[in-house]
This record gives sequence, structure tokens and C-alpha cells, in this order.
Amino acid sequence: MTTLLFNKPFGVLPQFTDRGSPTTRPTLSDYINVPKVYPAGRLDRDSEGLMVLTSDGALQARIAHPKFKQPKTYWVQVEGTPTEAHMAQLRAGVTLKDGPTLPAKAHLIDEPQGLWARMPPIRVRKTVPDGWIELTLTEGRNRQVRRMTAHVGLPTLRLVRASIGDWTLDGLESGAWRHVTV
Repeated sequence: MTTLLFNKPFGVLPQFTDRGSPTTRPTLSDYINVPKVYPAGRLDRDSEGLMVLTSDGALQARIAHPKFKQPKTYWVQVEGTPTEAHMAQLRAGVTLKDGPTLPAKAHLIDEPQGLWARMPPIRVRKTVPDGWIELTLTEGRNRQVRRMTAHVGLPTLRLVRASIGDWTLDGLESGAWRHVTV
């Protein structure tokens, strides 16, 4: 069995091929040349951070399937000034178009230390403040973090997945990967 942790850069598709696209976009195959490993879950092209790739189908299911409620933690740079009132809304769960979310762990944080520069950088507006929150979810709906922060009035500017269960980004530069033992 092979299991890898990968720090996916912004703009990289979370898959190995980009069939049918009229333009060439970077994929996992531009970074990882390990046979028979597959992503355990998704991370949008415009999001960054930790992905687990594995050859173990059971492990892949435990990470990706919502019934296992695997916690995933995100560092989220948002437009606006996040407050404890915003965090309380996220902790209680919010109702999105596809129904209510499970309660999340939500905390105000400073910009994470050691965070790499994003290419291209996020847009910065001098008249609009921004801030950081840490959000931990145990479900994985499509673009859920972005939809939740927008719902409470804090559009997401940058989204970095910092951990999946006990695995973290610690020591992994953007675009780098390493083997782990399960």
C-alpha cells in the first residue's frame, strides 16, 4: 500500500488528467509520478493545501466518504473583519441551498505562520479589510467552506486545507509530497 501527503498549489486540478479541456491546465501528474495512487477526496482548483493520495481503497473511503466524518481543517482568508458572532453562526451550522450544514469548529486566527506566497496573489483592496479564520468540518459538500463563509457575510479570498484527521501540512512546501505510513 502507498499513501502520500501532497501540498496542492493554487490552480492545480485535483486529478491526474485534464481530458476535454481546450487549454492545458496543471494536474496532479505535473507533481506526482507514483503509480496507482488516487486522491482521497477533492480540493478545488482554486483552493490549496493538503491532499491524501493512496492505493488503499478502504483508506480512500474512510477519508472521503461523509459517513466517516473525517475532520478536515481549513485556514480561510476572508473579505471583511471576522468576529465572534460570525464564528458562533458557523459553529451552530448554517442553512445553505442544499440544506443545513453540520456544526463546524470555527476560530478567529492570525495569518498562519510560514504560509507560502500564493501565485497569483489574492486581490487586495485598501478600503476593505480582511482576516483569517480556522474552520474544521466533518462533512464535505461541494465548495462548502466558501459557501458557508459567504453565507455569514465573509466571502473567501484564500482557502488552504491545513489537515485531514491527524495528517497536517507541517514541513510540506507548496507542490511537494511525501510518503506516510498508515
